[in-house]
Amino acid sequence: MTLISSVSGIRGTIGGAPEENLTPVDVVVFAAAYGSWLQALNAPKSCTVVVGRDARISGPMVQSLVQQTLVGLGIDIIDLGLSTTPTVEMEVIRQNAQGGIILTASHNPKQWNALKLLNSKGEFISKQDGEALMQYVHDQNFRFAAVESLGAVRVVSDALTAHIDAILALPLVDVEAVQKASFHVVVDGVNSSGGVAVPLLLERMGVKTTKIHCTPNGVFPHNPEPLKEHLTDLSEAVSNSDANLGIAVDPDVDRLVFVDESGTLFGEEYTLVACADYVLQHQKGAVVSNLSSSRALADLASDYKVNYHASAVGEVHVVQKMKEVDAPIGGEGNGGIIYPELHYGRDALVGIALFLSFLANEKTTVASLKKRYTNYVMAKDKINLSPDWDVDALLAHIATVFADERLSTIDGVKIDFADSWIHLRKSNTEPIIRLYAEAKSLAIIEQKKGKIEAAIAAFVASA
Repeated sequence: MTLISSVSGIRGTIGGAPEENLTPVDVVVFAAAYGSWLQALNAPKSCTVVVGRDARISGPMVQSLVQQTLVGLGIDIIDLGLSTTPTVEMEVIRQNAQGGIILTASHNPKQWNALKLLNSKGEFISKQDGEALMQYVHDQNFRFAAVESLGAVRVVSDALTAHIDAILALPLVDVEAVQKASFHVVVDGVNSSGGVAVPLLLERMGVKTTKIHCTPNGVFPHNPEPLKEHLTDLSEAVSNSDANLGIAVDPDVDRLVFVDESGTLFGEEYTLVACADYVLQHQKGAVVSNLSSSRALADLASDYKVNYHASAVGEVHVVQKMKEVDAPIGGEGNGGIIYPELHYGRDALVGIALFLSFLANEKTTVASLKKRYTNYVMAKDKINLSPDWDVDALLAHIATVFADERLSTIDGVKIDFADSWIHLRKSNTEPIIRLYAEAKSLAIIEQKKGKIEAAIAAFVASA
């Protein structure tokens, strides 16, 4: 079993021994560290923290531990209960809170849980802030409040409604056009928060909805990562009905995947491409995705004669780059849409609203829409490392070998060939290098992977 503690939060498997798994002891220590860091940052002002969770079985237990630890520090809590990651992010802003915690392990299986940490902007804390927080974890020099100064818990029940209201008020969300289109949509909520949030949004937009796996009991009916091989139930439900499309989200509703009218996956990489296509028709500006996302977004940017920018992998890095270049839309190729006019966070709900508005205005089908974009193939692999290898030196060697190609070294090494790209990143949790590659055919990918393998063999031989 596993416990991973880092500057971005803490995640692990429930049960077992402290410091080896995510146990109540680890939850309390990390919550106390976050609260203490937040109090030091905001002193002498008092702090309020928004807390929400996905539907994982361990969620209520972890939420109770987190909230009562913060109360013990003298911090007030806004309790959203079952919620989505983007809803918690937006509620931090709406409530003028000093921070937020989302209790979700995202696409990980049910035995996992995690604490995702937000700042006062409702955005994930920076690496610098995370390093400061980790010092509190290390020192555990906590000072809890006296009985007269304990925090209080306030339950807020309208956060999701407020989130959806804000989405429907966006100028590019065309509710009237969607209503006229009379869409029928099948929703796979993976028995988590999306099973509540997505149907509620669709109902407000006048969309006929068929629900599968939408009971928020945390018993995931399939691997919760919204990939093709995990969405066979959704594909079959769409193809066996008169539905116009299918929608799948991950347990905390920040990743979004579509299935076309025949039950064929639209492709998680193309969620951002399609939403960006719609937004750029109305709001010209640069677009941003991470280094491991599809080149199809850069192709789209070229069509619109706007700039494309790539950031390091991770939502916090995408947001930083989007702010730098004032991008009207951006995100990650895993189905994460970031639309700043609403907020700076991946949000499947706003992605759904934008996509349906686009589809309704274009009067087209999902399958026809997909044909507009360059058809790329993506492969994901890993390279096992020997314990005695210097991984940084290996990546530097690969960069040298391919120095004549377009290179990025802001996050591992990305090599942009004319007909493809390969991105190599060192894992922080396993002795491997993660390899991401994209081209118009698997044959091209295999050819380029062969060149990488030859470079690694030369490095090992010279070591």
